[in-house]
Amino acid sequence: MTCYYFLMPLSHLRSYEISESLIVHLQIPPSRSTYNNLINACGSSGNWREALKVCKQMTENGVGPDLVTHNIILSAYKTGAQYAKALSYFELMKGTNIRPDTTTLNIMIYCLTKLGQYEKAIGIFKSMREKRAECHPDIVTFTSIIHLYSLNGQIENCRAVFSTMVAEGLKPNIVTYNALMGAYASHGMNREALSVFNTIKNSGLRPDVVSYTSLLNSYGRSQQPKKAREIFEMMKRDKLKPNLVSYNAMIDAYGSTGLLAEAVEVLREMEQDGIYPNTVSVCTLLAACGRCSRRVNIDVVLQAAEMRHIKLNTIAYNSAIGSYMNVGEFEKATSMYRSMRKSKVTPDAVTFTVLISGCCKMSKYCEALEFFSKMMDLKIPMTKEAYSSVICAYSKQGKITEAESMFNKMKTAGCCPDVVTYTVMLHAYNAAEHWEKACALLQEMEEYNIQPDTIACSALMRALNKGGDPSKVLILAEFMREREIPLSETIFFEMVSACSLLRDWRTTIELIKLMEPSFSVVSIGLLNQLLHLLGKSGKIESMMKLFYKIIGSGAEINCKTYSILLKNLLAVGNWRKYIEVLEWMEEARVQPSNGMYCDILSFAQKSGASDSSIIQERVESLRRKSGNEVLTSKV
Repeated sequence: MTCYYFLMPLSHLRSYEISESLIVHLQIPPSRSTYNNLINACGSSGNWREALKVCKQMTENGVGPDLVTHNIILSAYKTGAQYAKALSYFELMKGTNIRPDTTTLNIMIYCLTKLGQYEKAIGIFKSMREKRAECHPDIVTFTSIIHLYSLNGQIENCRAVFSTMVAEGLKPNIVTYNALMGAYASHGMNREALSVFNTIKNSGLRPDVVSYTSLLNSYGRSQQPKKAREIFEMMKRDKLKPNLVSYNAMIDAYGSTGLLAEAVEVLREMEQDGIYPNTVSVCTLLAACGRCSRRVNIDVVLQAAEMRHIKLNTIAYNSAIGSYMNVGEFEKATSMYRSMRKSKVTPDAVTFTVLISGCCKMSKYCEALEFFSKMMDLKIPMTKEAYSSVICAYSKQGKITEAESMFNKMKTAGCCPDVVTYTVMLHAYNAAEHWEKACALLQEMEEYNIQPDTIACSALMRALNKGGDPSKVLILAEFMREREIPLSETIFFEMVSACSLLRDWRTTIELIKLMEPSFSVVSIGLLNQLLHLLGKSGKIESMMKLFYKIIGSGAEINCKTYSILLKNLLAVGNWRKYIEVLEWMEEARVQPSNGMYCDILSFAQKSGASDSSIIQERVESLRRKSGNEVLTSKV
């Protein structure tokens, strides 16, 4: 009987049978190795409570834990998803004379990554790589760090860590390769993912389901669903059965490109293959509906989930609410929220962030603040996105004091504002004409090392122009060029306004040269503003040169464009060019107004020169061609 217990797989024994029946039956003092086996049996199944119970009994019986014991306990916490407890246990372990080994630190890196404490995990990795370190990183360590950088969006670091691992003589295994492929796939870098996939085959390893799924996901993320399908079929030809993740990746590949019918067909295909769709499948389809702006499909997906008895979780509800909000279906989005509460599914920060921001996008600011109130009642922590949306809702209603209070509350709550939040606050100050406060935000952003983006810079420029400090607009524009922040049409508009206020014609000419490549795509309103600025400054020749460049770019001009030219030409008495512009209008089939004819005739009458008769004859000739009845007697 005794032999039976030792030969029996520990995984087949229930935890209480291990800790009680076995030890009693043997009637011999258990060794440390025996206890470790018992603890491992509990921990490997995620039963960390029972593992701790055995460990406590082990200590009470005078058998102290060793490094193996500690690692098994840490592994039990890891398996049981008790990451914070694992960190606490590790701190207690450091107070003993037992030093951690590579296995210990690998578990810590894993738990820290799961908790989002990336810097601490990287700190452990760096300490392991020090020359005097007792625990050197192994394949598991490097693979974990690649995964960490992937989660953090630092793809270049993923490749760098992989290269370092190879340079240090460690041979990658299939898990390591898959981690690198997964990093590339998450950003749609299909070429890089394919290169890793080929390296796997060339190294003598066989790509597994994870490898194929990562590759097809890379094509899906790069908007190539046909290529993703090819990889999917290749996986089956290589006698590998696609799993739930594979099918969900295919659903996303089709759904993200608007191929909803194909995405739904994949749902049916996976069911025929004996794989039951889950909430991730539903979330993926719902997110696709939102991106495709197809209102009816959201309802169809929800009905399909109901028919399959798939219960929606918080993430699924959030996807549905977000999809409805994205397509402007406010009533259905709020109905979905009510259904969520009725089903006793707990809303989270994402739920309310989607609701509040969605309301703001549809100018439903009162409703946004109502959801904010509900969020506070449920004591759900605010996110940066939620704060920004609430600030926007207050400012749009003219409640600048409340917006400012929310902005300050955000900072005191330890939720650091980002560039989006600062931009929202800039717009709030601009709307309230608090120019000085808006400008002060720029200095605050610099103190917190937050680089403004194009939208933030345009808001700052508007505040500077309106606040009577246009010179700083041009300084800010130079800052943008140095930091390679894209210059938008709004930025150009504010720069032109600043040049006009400063009467800085040299900068205006430089600005025109900077904008020239974009003449064909910028609005005619902005081009007209430039023409007006040059004409107003008396630089008629420069104004006409700019007009020729605008025409040459293929930009569409309007009657306002010609009106600006005519007004400024008449101001300097250049009637010949004035009449020539009228002729251009006729050729372009832009009908001159009566006022344009009247202005030149009035100029001829007032000049009293010998040219007046010539002017009148040419104008009358143009009038007859256009059928525009202008009576000289009315002038």
